Amino acid sequence: MTFGRSPLATRDLKIGDGGRKNWTLVCAPVMAETVDQMLVLMGKAKELGADLVEVRVDFLKNFSPKNDLDILIKQAPLPTLITYRPKWEGGQYDGDESKRQEALHMAMELGTDYLDVELEVAQEFYSSIQGKKPEKVKIIVSSHNYENTPSVEEIGNLIARIQATGADIVKIATTSVDISDNAQMFRVLVHSQVPMIGLVMGERGLMSRILSAKYGGFLTFGSIEAGVTSAPGQPTLVDLLDLYNFRQIGVDTKVHGVIGNPIGHSKSPHLYNAAFKSLGFNGIYLPLMVDSVANFIKTYSSTDFVGYSYTIPHKEAGLECCDEIDPIAKEIGAISCMIRRPTDGKLMGYNVDYLGAIAAIEEALRGSNGATPASASPLAGKLFVVIGAGGAGKALAYGGNEKGARVVVANRTYEKAKQLADKVGGQAITLVELKDFHPEEGMILANTTSVGMKPRMDDTPLPKEALKRYSLVFDAIYTPKWTRLLQEAQECGATVVFGTEMFINQAFVQVERFTGLPAPKQLIRDVLARNT
Repeated sequence: MTFGRSPLATRDLKIGDGGRKNWTLVCAPVMAETVDQMLVLMGKAKELGADLVEVRVDFLKNFSPKNDLDILIKQAPLPTLITYRPKWEGGQYDGDESKRQEALHMAMELGTDYLDVELEVAQEFYSSIQGKKPEKVKIIVSSHNYENTPSVEEIGNLIARIQATGADIVKIATTSVDISDNAQMFRVLVHSQVPMIGLVMGERGLMSRILSAKYGGFLTFGSIEAGVTSAPGQPTLVDLLDLYNFRQIGVDTKVHGVIGNPIGHSKSPHLYNAAFKSLGFNGIYLPLMVDSVANFIKTYSSTDFVGYSYTIPHKEAGLECCDEIDPIAKEIGAISCMIRRPTDGKLMGYNVDYLGAIAAIEEALRGSNGATPASASPLAGKLFVVIGAGGAGKALAYGGNEKGARVVVANRTYEKAKQLADKVGGQAITLVELKDFHPEEGMILANTTSVGMKPRMDDTPLPKEALKRYSLVFDAIYTPKWTRLLQEAQECGATVVFGTEMFINQAFVQVERFTGLPAPKQLIRDVLARNT
């Protein structure tokens, strides 16, 4: 790979032999108010593993084009992409257009490796240079849509317009309204006959930034610092390269992910990607912000999209999209895991929630109560109160019943509680009634709702006073690990069981189902400990 004043071409990258498995460049946007600050950030970008830097000169205060560009281009430790983005295209510059284009001319003459020119002024810019462009300088003609993602046909027409300007590289950035919008960009990228940057902005567009390596994107962007991004939904360089193992993504990489809404809090990508890497498994695991499960499954029907974990609120909707359902999942009425069978592409649904949670609760009961016969569950005969009647609530109620517990389902709406309680031969009450519910001491409590989950960590499903009646309290939430419910339960003298235990037990099962290999259990525990 060549740096300094030589152009960085994808042919300079070493593919295979344990190195990178794709040609896609990783570009770090550099945004600062002074040239010195920009040079420091460029050094950080190089340390973090970026291939090049996008120098956003529209962020500079008191920008002096000739002097500043000379320093930024010639002292950069990485190849440079100069961008001078005007306000009308989502940037910071709000001055005279002819002066902006003069600065772009200067950047080209000073030897930047890449130059970003907006489609709206590309024809004008090319006319002004009259074909006098240094060979090493590649011009990226860009188009940004901050409203939505057009159809494949419309994106194709846009590519043709950009190509007609004489662009060396096409850049199209759209905005995600739904996660299915990424598919339009993938279809265009994979068939593009010209070097193309195709990205979908926003949280629902994250997969476009990571899977650009799979579908042949020319480059993707990664921020140097968390929260300091040049566009919505941009991952950090650290996440891109380390969490998602970006350089190990190839055309044959299998796609997995966790389907939920919200999904930003999920630690699953940390666990599964680390496990995949440790096992040498050619897969990627993404956080998938899904609004409609049916629409997602229909859109991503390719055999490369092979496995999903399901979380709130989609465990029941996931079950409706399965071709075949494991009897336990059918009994519970919700899935937590979906796998595309390689032989025929059918979607198989499983529920491993109850395995993880019940095992963790039984282990804690054995620890606090002393020995119980190996054949008997310490849950047998206990009054087991489950808060919530959604997918996780169903799994816990089913698991408790299987182990011989007397199940009580408490839910905001009585009807849903009654439906679930009837299925497991239990009792139904409302959350309001739960506050004064104490038929006996030493009950077991399991919260399966999102009450108390980050960012609303001050919330709790049950007042502290009511927790004195319970000998053990489990919370399915694992962000934060110590929810308010668990803190107050411990203060009342109850044994507490963390949501991380349910999470980790089911991760062991799902890693094995996704890969067909034994789960690296200690590694998964270590990764979770570092990330909670």
